[in-house]
Amino acid sequence: MQNEAQWDRHARWWQKEHSAGADAEYEDQILPLVSRHLRGARRVLDIGCGEGQVARRLAGDGAQVVGLDPTAGQIEVACQRAGGPVYLRACAEALPCRDRSFDTVLVCLALEHVVAFESAIAEVARVLEPGGRFVLLLGHPLLQAPGSAWIDDRILGEMYWRVGAYLTDDRRFHEVAPGVELLLIHRPLSHYVHAMGQAGLLIDDMVEEAPAPRVIAQSWGFPEAATIPRVLLISAVRVDE
Repeated sequence: MQNEAQWDRHARWWQKEHSAGADAEYEDQILPLVSRHLRGARRVLDIGCGEGQVARRLAGDGAQVVGLDPTAGQIEVACQRAGGPVYLRACAEALPCRDRSFDTVLVCLALEHVVAFESAIAEVARVLEPGGRFVLLLGHPLLQAPGSAWIDDRILGEMYWRVGAYLTDDRRFHEVAPGVELLLIHRPLSHYVHAMGQAGLLIDDMVEEAPAPRVIAQSWGFPEAATIPRVLLISAVRVDE
């Protein structure tokens, strides 16, 4: 409940800073990446849809889209901005959807904020039709490991990305902007892979793109920035029972 309350409290901040063209990473990388990997999707469930920018993009691509989010402030704005999708307030761990009712399910940069992620992945498998596709986007787990950070050592004259305690699960509220604290859960990638396998979701693709040039110019002005992916995409197919 604290997690949901924090997202409600900071929904306006998210909408201002990360939607409606304000976020270069969404505009230049995430939205195009989702469009490419969901090309041809007919009935899409967007779990953790926020204020709906990804759902609207997919609807514009021709899909029928249902967007779900547990945050009232996000769903309210998503409905106001419309754009084709249907929006409902719901949690990833208990989807208000019939079995096998979608050919595609998307979770975009949301599963890192869900405590019961195994239950959420099992729900994804339940609502997917056999042969349906699950597309999961994560902030790259290597970057989210506790203690990971870009290091600019002026004494030794070294610049590098330090990988922290990657194999250690970590759950804490982070100050992502002044006065804005949100729950971020770090898990090794293997946790997601194992949960997907147990749910009958067979991984057939994984994408690690370099950050978009505009993101590097705005935020990551160090020499190796183009070699360190910020976003990880995993694509899987629901195996017939």
